[in-house]
Parts: sequence; C-alpha cells; structure tokens
Amino acid sequence: MSWQLGIEHLRDLARGAAILGTGGGGDPMIGRLLVEQAIREYGPVTVLDPDELDDDAFVIPTAQMGAPTVIVEKIPRGSEPVGALRALERRLGRTADATMPIECGGINSMIPLLVAARTGLPVVDADGMGRAFPELQMETFSVYGVPGSPMAIAGEHDETVVIDTGADNRQMEWLARGITIRLGGVAHIAEYSMTGAEVKRTAVPRTLSLGLSLGRAVRLARESHSDPVEAVRAALAPTLYNHLRVLFRGKVVDVERRTVEGFARGRARFTSYDGVCTLELRFQNENLVAEVDGSVVCTVPDLICVLEGDTAEPITTEGLRYGQRVTVVGISTPELMRTPEALAVFGPSCFGLEVEFEPVERRGDLVST
Repeated sequence: MSWQLGIEHLRDLARGAAILGTGGGGDPMIGRLLVEQAIREYGPVTVLDPDELDDDAFVIPTAQMGAPTVIVEKIPRGSEPVGALRALERRLGRTADATMPIECGGINSMIPLLVAARTGLPVVDADGMGRAFPELQMETFSVYGVPGSPMAIAGEHDETVVIDTGADNRQMEWLARGITIRLGGVAHIAEYSMTGAEVKRTAVPRTLSLGLSLGRAVRLARESHSDPVEAVRAALAPTLYNHLRVLFRGKVVDVERRTVEGFARGRARFTSYDGVCTLELRFQNENLVAEVDGSVVCTVPDLICVLEGDTAEPITTEGLRYGQRVTVVGISTPELMRTPEALAVFGPSCFGLEVEFEPVERRGDLVST
C-alpha cells in the first residue's frame, strides 16, 4: 500500500538507512536536511509498494555517486539529481512514472526522495543493492539482466553527460567514475531505467520501509532505556534480513583512510574493552570484511555495521574516529543477494578478497566482549 512520507519520518529513515548502508551510502544528515528542505517547499512524497506498480510503468532510479569523504565537504545544491533525471528522459524520449533508490544508505536512500519532492514523482519502496556497494554494476538490477545504461550524470554547474555502454555495466561504472572524479569527486546520476515488471523481478523490496522501521526501533529503545541493538534484532526478525549477530564490542584504536580513484579505501582496528581481542575492518566506501583475531566473522554481501556503543547510532566509514566505543554487528542479506549469480557480481572476490562467502548465521561461535 502506498503511503505519504513527511518530515516527521526523516530522522528515523536516515538512521535506519545508514544501518543498512553498512558504513557507506553517503552522509545521512546531509541527505536528511536536503529532503527536509524540499518537503517544506514542495510537500510530502508518495512511497509506492513495488507490488502496486503497473508492469509497464517506467521507473528511473536516481542517486549520488562519489567518495563519502568528499561528499561531507561538497554539499549538493539540491537540483543536481533532477538534472540527471531530466537528461536521461531527454536521451530516452520518455518521461519517468516513478523514481527509486539504487541502494540503501544514508544519503542514497534520500536522493530519490529529494527528486520526488521536487518533481512530484512517487518513489518505489525498493532498491538494487539491499545495502550499499561502491560500484554501479554491483546491483541486483545488473545481476538479473537490467542494463544500467544509458545513464546520465549531472554536476553542480548544470553540466550533464550521458554514457551508453549497452549491456556492459562494468564499463559504465569505469567511465562514470572517471567523470565523477573530474566533477570534483561527487556527482548525481540517473541509471537502470526499467519497467515496473522488471522492478518486481530484480529489486530488493521494501527497503525504505525497513530503514524507517529500524530507525524507529532504535529511537524507541533509547526512549524506553532498553537495548537498541536488541531492538534492531527484533525489527529485522520478520523481514528478509532476519539474522543479526553481534560480532564485537570495543573501541576504535586505529583508522587508515585514503581517498583513491574516487573511493574511500582503508581499514579500521578495534580492541575489546578488556584488551584481549582485536577486530579489523576493511572498507571501500562500505565495510567489506570483518576479522576477529585474524578469523573472518562476516564478509560481503552480508552487512557489517558499526554502531555507537550506547545508542546504536550508525557510524559511517568516513565518521570512524579514534576512541569511539562501538558495537559491530553482522546482518544477513536476502537470498536474492546470495545466489551464485549475485556473488559473481558483489561477492568477496569482486573486491579482491581471498575469502569464501559464508553466511554470517553459519559462521562459528564468536568471542564477543
């Protein structure tokens, strides 16, 4: 059933989407403020359940692209993603009936809402990653046969570029990344245009609703002085993301982070409160693999989420700082994202990791301190 999203939903949605973003997807506060301003000016946004889409509806997903470390310093004007949408509509000779996120994540769950508020289009309650990934071909859309191009890229000075690589979504990513770097490290995009039938076949459903539910669960747990991590676990249990595992509790003792080739790459090291155990995370915009004392405890495509120790507020990779007290959790992804076809596009080997994917719920007992 469709529903109206207003300003009162945005804080919970931004928080929950940042949890699903597994450290990436852009700064949630920036995205929230952009959408809040747009809703104040243009009114609330209609969110459509994917099952309500007509099979022949025309959907154009919209997003922000770039390194999270750049995004926190290069704030969008707000009109750029609409510029990308309009450029793609002109290229295709067809106007969109709806927009949709390409991924869960702080800012990239918000960009389609910004587009929707400014244009009056509805937003489909689904996305193409079920989390956040750093590269454009890493989409369930791509895995299950939807070409990403033609895609449109818009910059802050109203410049637009259209890329058409046919069915080669990896080449589309490579070209788009180079253009984004030359636009200052961040750009806005419209891509993976598809029919309503293709949305139903390829998208991870109801992730906006899930983000809202997770953010609300954390807030209510804080207000009632109960455990917010357990609240997240309970909120996930009846969904496609039905397993949460606490991987580690401790504090950040080292962060190595570089902005390279359009990505924020690096690693972070944590130590348990008693100083006995260590956790190392490696990331490329998003958290990719977690190792406790040298043993892998969670890896992509399952979610690795760093939460503030007392409040369960999600911490993005660009927000990691020495001394933060954290709880690190692993969350299972939907089966749609665990098929052999999916793992060939965004499994561990796609990030150069010499690790076999094993679902987080099947890994051995952990030392959680």
